[in-house]
Amino acid sequence: MASRRHGFFPALARLLRHRWHEDAQRTLGRDMLRRLTDRVSASERLHSGELRICIEGGLPASYIWRGAGARERAVNLFGKLRVWDTAQNNGVLIYLLLAERAIEIVADRGLSAQVDAARWAAILDGMRGAFRAGRYEDGLTQALEDVSALLVQHFPLAPGQVHHNELPNEPLVR
Repeated sequence: MASRRHGFFPALARLLRHRWHEDAQRTLGRDMLRRLTDRVSASERLHSGELRICIEGGLPASYIWRGAGARERAVNLFGKLRVWDTAQNNGVLIYLLLAERAIEIVADRGLSAQVDAARWAAILDGMRGAFRAGRYEDGLTQALEDVSALLVQHFPLAPGQVHHNELPNEPLVR
């Protein structure tokens, strides 16, 4: 249990930060979310992969008390949102945790086997730079373009082939 390992007061402070985090809906705005949905839709017309964006203001209390972080949450949501369950194992989750300014990308085995860790790190670094400057839409748009390029490279649609949308295109905001 994190509260024993790391101390009660640090865990309590973290819990409070996550409870009084910035509101993800207000931070991003309805128009930005619509544009991101449109970008995911446009991207998926070019390849057979599935892209999901999930933005959370704060972690659930159970994660905080046991000392879990953004990576564990992203991997959990990858499964819960069924991003792993695509026909070609080429789903990608882009996860943003506002309370900790954390970013994670979780790619299914079909794509992760094709892309080295340095490439994923470069995409994350680009997002971090934009987010530090308060440019959330720019950071997410660039990440979508970068991941889309990887999916087009490794999972292009054949001429005349139509993308069968397996997952919602709208960002999940919690």
